[in-house]
Amino acid sequence: MRVESQVTTASSTGSAQDQNLVQLLMKLAQNPSKVGLTHKKNDRWQDVTYAQVLEDVMLMSAGLIAQGVQPGDRVAIFANTSLNWLIADLAISGAQAVTVPIYASNTAEECRYILNHSETKLLLVDSDEKDAKQIGRLSRVRARLGEIPSLQKIVVFEGPVSGEKEMTLADMLASARGGPDASREAFERRVGEVKLEDTNLLIYTSGTTGDPKGVILTHGNWAYEAKATQAMSLMVPNDSVMLFLPLAHVFAQVVKAAWLSMGFRLIIAESVDKLLVNLPETRPTVLPSVPRVFEKVYNNVVANGTSAPGMKGRLTRWAFRQFDEYVEARSQGREHNTLAFALAKKLVFSKVRKVLDEKLGGNMRIFISGGAPLSRKIAYFFDMLDYKVLEGYGLTETSAPCNVNRVEKIKIGTVGPPMPGTEIKIAADGEIMVRGPCLMKGYYKNPAATAEVLEPDGWFHTGDIGELDSDNYLRITDRKKDIIVTAGGKNVAPQNIENTLKTFPLISQAMVYGDKRPFLVALITVSEEPARKLLEDKGIAVGTYAQNSQRPEIKAAVEEIIKKVNAEIPPYSSIKKIAVMDADFTQESGELTPTLKVKRKVASQKYIKTIDAMYEGAKVMD
Repeated sequence: MRVESQVTTASSTGSAQDQNLVQLLMKLAQNPSKVGLTHKKNDRWQDVTYAQVLEDVMLMSAGLIAQGVQPGDRVAIFANTSLNWLIADLAISGAQAVTVPIYASNTAEECRYILNHSETKLLLVDSDEKDAKQIGRLSRVRARLGEIPSLQKIVVFEGPVSGEKEMTLADMLASARGGPDASREAFERRVGEVKLEDTNLLIYTSGTTGDPKGVILTHGNWAYEAKATQAMSLMVPNDSVMLFLPLAHVFAQVVKAAWLSMGFRLIIAESVDKLLVNLPETRPTVLPSVPRVFEKVYNNVVANGTSAPGMKGRLTRWAFRQFDEYVEARSQGREHNTLAFALAKKLVFSKVRKVLDEKLGGNMRIFISGGAPLSRKIAYFFDMLDYKVLEGYGLTETSAPCNVNRVEKIKIGTVGPPMPGTEIKIAADGEIMVRGPCLMKGYYKNPAATAEVLEPDGWFHTGDIGELDSDNYLRITDRKKDIIVTAGGKNVAPQNIENTLKTFPLISQAMVYGDKRPFLVALITVSEEPARKLLEDKGIAVGTYAQNSQRPEIKAAVEEIIKKVNAEIPPYSSIKKIAVMDADFTQESGELTPTLKVKRKVASQKYIKTIDAMYEGAKVMD
């Protein structure tokens, strides 16, 4: 294992060099007919040129200035991913202000915290439509408005407004038309005055262990990401890239930078729920995604195929047994070319590939996975089907990717070599260290926290544990702060166990617990449809999620999964007891981050009585 990786800066990439993202948009807009993105409007997909995007950005930028936004002011966006989100983000830059993204799923209290901490002056919100189990986003802000003294104006993209502080987007744009700040000359002057070291975004980390911190990312960070993504050719100008990720997340912001750097067509999904409907409608070539989507695809294939009646079900179950042998061999560095596996691929998995191609639109060239670790088993599944999944690694503090696999060389189980111009090294305790132009300026109004992670010589402490192989490909083994040290002194990486558990269709979420405890336990939530199917197959009446999850048959099935997983790991890291929860973990109930990672601190505190009960004298699982 190499201790340190030094990577020289990528060679000049022309148009992207030393330009902020708005300047890149201006360059693309010089071709008036070039399509920049596709989105759904009035129930049909419509193309929008880069020139049209620029016109809208210029007018909204002038509208912000008309409402009193000054250089350096913070302007928040609280909305689902949309064309308006992108325009607003670039318009804020065009007004020399700072974007503060807020996840569409954030609660009223989380909004209050972010808006107060950032001292946001103006808020852009999409609507007041009910969102899952929460009231509308505008109502969430209204509920805490009296506690946010810095907020002077709320601009609503769609729907009615009320009160002195609220106005519609249409009215804000109307206030700017014809004014001096709306001219192209004034806009270009403002954009030209933006310095690369100026703050572009304050992204508040979703965090699994405490209050979010405001990460200061600069225009220079995104100029670097634009250059680096272009240099690696992960995406190319003739690609069509589907964006469903929340633009409040740094991963989606990298997609935005790549879009403006390379000039490909960006397709904006209607929503996460409609992703599988939108894919065949628009036929993208690239899908940036989080591991949860790959997990759901895999689990649906397994559940639907293995539960099929008759010969089809028997054949699929046989094929997945061959796949399990293939995964075991590949994980041990062995080839696996048996006749049985070749038959499984021809008889079953070739048909799986055909079905997935239809659901994905038939043009998919690559997937890019980030935001959380991807299970090696699921990566092997997509690889077996000849799909290219490029897993990458990064944090909000590194403006997303500092490592990513390359199209020409994918090494499953790793997150690839460093990005061009980024340096990686492994500290003595195994922590991954990063240095380069991707790094944040610091945490907003938190110099102590900044000093904890940023060394004077520029090295950043990621908090992740990993190792580099002979090709400089990085493998993540766990979060430094998440490592469990049992009462017996054994170190256990819970994420590895949790990722394995989630490859079983019945399991939705898992949180392994056991720090300074005599053994490991796990909180388990089940997937609703596989649980219903299991009960129906046994002739048991199906009820609510809470009722189904507490059936003894469900717990027995989960325990069988635990036994299988335990058989593959050392005894000291095996799970001795489980609690099957009566509700799934969600963002709304507080256990999940917006990228669907379990908030360990929240879940541990919320369910401490359940956890403590598993340590109270009851016999542990064999």
